Amino acid sequence: MKRVLVRSVAAAAATVLVGVLAACSSGSSAAPATQGATTGATAKDTGPLKVWVMGDVGPAFEKATADFTAQTGITLQVDAIPWENVNDKLTTAVASGQGPDVVQVGLSLLPTFAAAGALKDLSGVIGNYPGLAAANFPDAVDPKNLGSDGKVLSVPWISDTRVLFYRSDILTAAGYPTPPTTWDQMEQVAKALKARGDGQYGYYIPLWDNTLPVQYTWQAGGDVVGADGKVNFDTPEFAAAVDHYLGFFADGSAPTASDWDQTQGFVSGATPMVISGPYLAKAISEAAPELDGKWSVALSPKDKNGTSLFAGSNLGVWNTSTHVDAAMQLIDYLDQPATQTAWYQAQGELPTNLQALDELSKTGDAALAVYAKQLTEARTVPMVPGWDLIANEMATALTAIGTTGADRDSTLEAFYAKAAQISSNY
Repeated sequence: MKRVLVRSVAAAAATVLVGVLAACSSGSSAAPATQGATTGATAKDTGPLKVWVMGDVGPAFEKATADFTAQTGITLQVDAIPWENVNDKLTTAVASGQGPDVVQVGLSLLPTFAAAGALKDLSGVIGNYPGLAAANFPDAVDPKNLGSDGKVLSVPWISDTRVLFYRSDILTAAGYPTPPTTWDQMEQVAKALKARGDGQYGYYIPLWDNTLPVQYTWQAGGDVVGADGKVNFDTPEFAAAVDHYLGFFADGSAPTASDWDQTQGFVSGATPMVISGPYLAKAISEAAPELDGKWSVALSPKDKNGTSLFAGSNLGVWNTSTHVDAAMQLIDYLDQPATQTAWYQAQGELPTNLQALDELSKTGDAALAVYAKQLTEARTVPMVPGWDLIANEMATALTAIGTTGADRDSTLEAFYAKAAQISSNY
C-alpha cells in the first residue's frame, strides 16, 4: 500500500509543481534563488542542519546519524514527513524557497525538482568528497544519466529494484520446480497456475502500475523516450510490452479486482507470482513467517533483455541552503559503506554504494544476491519533467483496456495525445 501511496503523492506533487514552475518562469518573487555551487559556510559550520526524510524513518535516521554528530559536532533537525503530507510540504518549500538543507527525493520526482530549481548544483564541491564519486554507485544513478545537463543535483542514497517473487512450493506442485526466466515461460506458468481452479490466478499485476509497462518496453529492446529526448510510446517495442502486459488480464491469469491485496494474495497462494521490490519480502515475512522456505525471488523474466526498474531515493541540498559544507559532510557520511550497511540492517532499504551492495550480497542471503544482480541490469524511470503525470496516464489507459474492455487502439491513441500535451507544459 505504501508504494501505491507514494505514486499517488508523487503524481499530485508533480501536478502542483507544474503550477509552481509556471509561477517561477513568469517572474514570481517566490522563485528559488539562482542555482550555483557555493559552499555558503565555513569549515566550522556546525549547523543545525534541517534534514527532511520521507515516511516513518525519523527515529531510525536520528539513531543512524548520532555518530555523525558526535564526530563532527554538526547537529541535525530531522523532520520525517509522512507520505500523505509530502505533496504540501515540498510544494510549499519549492514555492517559497524556504526548504531544508538536505532533502530526500524519490528518483521519479528528481526531474521535476530539478526543473523547479529546488536543488543546488553540487558540481563545484562534489570533488571534495571522493566517497561520493560516481564510480562508487551504479551507472543508473550516475549524474550523466539523470537528465541534469551535466550538473550534479543529487547524490544516490537508497536503491530499490523489481524482481520476481514466486511461491516455490506452489510452482513445484504445478510442475515448475524453477521460476520462469523468459516472457514466454512467464505466460505459460501463469496460465498453468490459473488452471488450479476458481479464485486461483498465476500472476498479480497491481492495477494502475505505472512502471511495469515501461520495464516491459525496455525488455523488448525499446525505450519510451526518443532520440530527441521527448517521450514516445508509439513504437513497436511499447506495443509488444502492452500485449505482454494485457495478455495476463485477457487470459484470466491476473486478477482484475481493484482492491486485491498483493501480500495477502501471495501468502494465500491465490497469486503465487508478482513482480515487486525488496519491501515485499519484509511484508511477507511479517505476515506469514510460516512460509519461510516456500517462496523465493528471481531475476525479472526477460524478452530481449531482463532490464528492470532502478528505484529509490537520492539526497539533495536545497538551493537556498547556507550550510552546504555541513550538508555535504552528512551526505558523505550517509553514503559510506558501513553506514549504508547499517541502514539496510535497520530499515531493509538497499544501499546504493557498490561496496556495501557487494559485501551484503556475499552474506549468504540469496534474496540479497538477486537484488544486487538485478540492480546491475536496471534503469531509472525516464528523467523528463512531468514523468509521474505521464506514467499515471499510461497506467490509467492500460488499466481501462485490461479490466473494463476499453478499446485498445483508441485508448492508446488518446494516451499518446495526453502524454504529448503534458510534455509540452514543461
